[in-house]
Amino acid sequence: MTPSFALADVSLWRWHAASTSRVPILDGIDWRGEPGERWALLGPNGAGKTTLLTLLGAVEFPSRGTVELLGRRLGRTDVFRLRAEIGFVDARLGHRFLHELSVEQVVQTGATGTIGWFPERLDAVARERSGALLELFDCARIAGRRFADCSQGERKRTLIARSLVPRPRLLLLDEPGAGLDLAGRETLLGALARLAAEDAGLTLVATTHHLEELPASTTHALLLRDGRVVAAGPAAATLTSEQLSACFGLPVAVARANGRWSATAAS
Repeated sequence: MTPSFALADVSLWRWHAASTSRVPILDGIDWRGEPGERWALLGPNGAGKTTLLTLLGAVEFPSRGTVELLGRRLGRTDVFRLRAEIGFVDARLGHRFLHELSVEQVVQTGATGTIGWFPERLDAVARERSGALLELFDCARIAGRRFADCSQGERKRTLIARSLVPRPRLLLLDEPGAGLDLAGRETLLGALARLAAEDAGLTLVATTHHLEELPASTTHALLLRDGRVVAAGPAAATLTSEQLSACFGLPVAVARANGRWSATAAS
């Protein structure tokens, strides 16, 4: 089976203009994800999580090593076509739409891969798909509301629904639970759980700082610190007190109840 992504000895650095030296962001990453796996990508601020996600989204290229996405290697394939098969939702996306667009219209832009709404380019299949995703992510009741007037949780669910309209094989979410209140977080996690049940072949990778933001459908986890992998593998074997403590640099006690994780500083 072709993996959804496979990274081998991947490093990425950026040049520091003042000192003319290179600053390592990622170092020696080996990571492989299979179709249908739901990955959590965790680590402290500055660990390199978002940068690693941009490699999976074919937005950036490694300085060393190889990145294969959906069977194609970065540097040897048309990244524009590849990106059309990857759903990527980050914090910046929501600021790119015109204020007057409704929730439904924003979701429908996923069919054209644009930030503008072009109804003449929407066929019946795209409209039906958009409507089904509005229902799945509990956005149908606010379909006519201006996207700009929505709460942060409503905007995030709208953007995830939008990213799924073209039926991507890989979905990347950068801190989807950040800034949400309890109700917003739980509504989002419920929608992701329904997505996992309805699209078993979709591979998902979501970054977070907090175990409480992980849906119960999470199957695997990668822990990142200072651009290096601390641990990676099945969630139950990776999200342990010992390995989370090493990742975050302080004693952590991990608990799990009803499929959900939580973490507190150990006394």
